[in-house]
Amino acid sequence: MKLPWSVTSVARNIHHVELVAKSVTDHWWFLLSGDRHHDNPLANHDLEKQHLDEVVKRKGGWLDVGDLFCAMEGRADPRRSRKGVREEHAMAPDYFDSIVNHAASFYAPYAQHCVCIGRGNHESSVLKNNETDLTERLCERMSMLSKHKVYPGGYGGWVKFTASVNSHRYAMNLKYFHGSGGAALMSFDTLKVRRQAAVIPDADVIVQGHVHKQWVMPLARERLVYDRNGMRVEHDTQYHVRVGTYKDEYHDGHGGFHVEQGRTPEIQGAVWMRLSLHKGTAFSGGMAYRLKAEFFPAN
Repeated sequence: MKLPWSVTSVARNIHHVELVAKSVTDHWWFLLSGDRHHDNPLANHDLEKQHLDEVVKRKGGWLDVGDLFCAMEGRADPRRSRKGVREEHAMAPDYFDSIVNHAASFYAPYAQHCVCIGRGNHESSVLKNNETDLTERLCERMSMLSKHKVYPGGYGGWVKFTASVNSHRYAMNLKYFHGSGGAALMSFDTLKVRRQAAVIPDADVIVQGHVHKQWVMPLARERLVYDRNGMRVEHDTQYHVRVGTYKDEYHDGHGGFHVEQGRTPEIQGAVWMRLSLHKGTAFSGGMAYRLKAEFFPAN
């Protein structure tokens, strides 16, 4: 399938997505996801497949920000339990190989559409305690099965989107970070937004997972712009996104760690990002556009 975009690796945690633009009316879809916990019995594979099939239908891409694996059933993990093992891995003597091989088979049909796969704290824990990099192994195997290069990302990293139309080039910067800490019951992890905005001023979009919450918060900014139209003050928007999870730990509320901690049901799914060119500032030679992101729930 010929896609209207392509991805290249600039550094180990920086990737560039070149958008193919034929006119200023074009648009591109990307699924922002995280915390799939694919090997956990509570992971919703049907919903995953539904969304990935929609990615293919839209000729879009998908970006994962970590904890694609749960990987808590290794011998070194004190959290392991028989309830945490899916049927596919129950009798496997090579537990980590088994979860990688199963995930690679599941995601390989969508490898061409993958921007990159980031790392989360579950993958980091396995690397620390078992000396194997699940994300690296998954990307290698997906690439082998699909014949399409799949890029691993970092715990944090960047994706730069660019589009060229009528000899003009437009760009948008996305910062991803798996996440840290917890989400308070009332604030939903929103209290970090102002701090991140100050520390990461070059990002147009900041995407995180980890806390299994889903929301989008726009933050208006004042910018000093200097271009062919001269110097002026403009306002723009930085978007902060939490992507949700595909793991249903609450279920019917009967019991389990999540319920015992008094935690609530979480939104299942991910977030769609639609990129398009919007009119910016008029100048003597025509109209300047900007690459803008819009967000929609994928639930």
